Amino acid sequence: MLDQALHLASLAMRSSNPNPRVGCVIITPDGREIGVGHTQPAGSPHAEIMALRDAQARGESVVGAIAYVTLEPCSHHGRTPPCCDALIAARIGKVVVATGDPNPQVSGRGLDRLRAADIAVELLPVGHDVARASRELNIGFFSRMIRRTPWVRMKAAASLDGVTALDNGASQWITGDAARTDGHAWRARACAVLTGIGTVLEDDPLLDVRLVDTPRQPHLVVIDSRLQTPPTARLFQKPANGQARQIWIYHAIQDADKESALQHLGATLIHMPGANSKVDLPGMLADLAGREVNELHVEAGHKLNGSLVREGLVDEVLLYLAPQLLGRGASLADFGPLQQLKEGPLLHYMSVDTVGADLRIVARMQGHDGFLSPPPA
Repeated sequence: MLDQALHLASLAMRSSNPNPRVGCVIITPDGREIGVGHTQPAGSPHAEIMALRDAQARGESVVGAIAYVTLEPCSHHGRTPPCCDALIAARIGKVVVATGDPNPQVSGRGLDRLRAADIAVELLPVGHDVARASRELNIGFFSRMIRRTPWVRMKAAASLDGVTALDNGASQWITGDAARTDGHAWRARACAVLTGIGTVLEDDPLLDVRLVDTPRQPHLVVIDSRLQTPPTARLFQKPANGQARQIWIYHAIQDADKESALQHLGATLIHMPGANSKVDLPGMLADLAGREVNELHVEAGHKLNGSLVREGLVDEVLLYLAPQLLGRGASLADFGPLQQLKEGPLLHYMSVDTVGADLRIVARMQGHDGFLSPPPA
């Protein structure tokens, strides 16, 4: 039942942000399924409510039934009322939970409230495969709640010898159609897409989701220390599907006229000065966490990528490799020079797959996902 609930949770991949992706299955004590649901867009019903409504629509009674939920039912009033109260009011008999909720407003309280209402509660061990899978599905939410920073995923496309652009700047397209479509699917799951002013000036990208269906557009984050973003930049265009998105521009200098012009176009300007008249990158991530960004999808050039790697801010690399050699050109990330091999950040491969004619590698910085395996309560 929890495997099925996980599948339901995955259906909320592109829609539930900034809420976690949760699935719920309700069965009778003799094992007959009577209700299913998953998290709806923010401000709409959560998985448990959808499953209860599904049971009601089927004409089924949930009194004494068993609810399987991938994340601890919430116990606080956020955009919606507490889910544990709805389960109690429905007179559910037992709740089986894959993993606890890392939100300090919830953590353990939802389970305690259910137990106080004489509802049997079963929480899977931290090391259980399904518990781990639920946390992985919500890696950004767990990161924001526990580390107070988004999960930073750096995406790049390169030739087999690691070139992301030729010396003349040409980079479209190194990889094929299938890889680009797959990249849009990863964009769609993120709360926000991050790029730098170099990419804005050189490529004038839209950075929206166009190649896959999505019920929402990720917000756009631009690091623009000197406020060089031109008012004519395509990023200010409304996405093709008409969905709204916020544009956050982080800058280090202040210029009232430039700020006013960009604000007039709908951008939010955030003054975040750091060393050497650059944007304070750790401060930016903390600020984005405060803006409810769970997963931050980075599509930038080698300079900004290098800065993020140098400061230890990249958690995961999403890399597409084309079966082509390009020789001299831009690298994935410009940092160093290192003096010893051991100084380079170490990653471990999460997956290696072919996508069309290209190779997709997902690799994770070693030690960055330790928060996914908290000690047993």
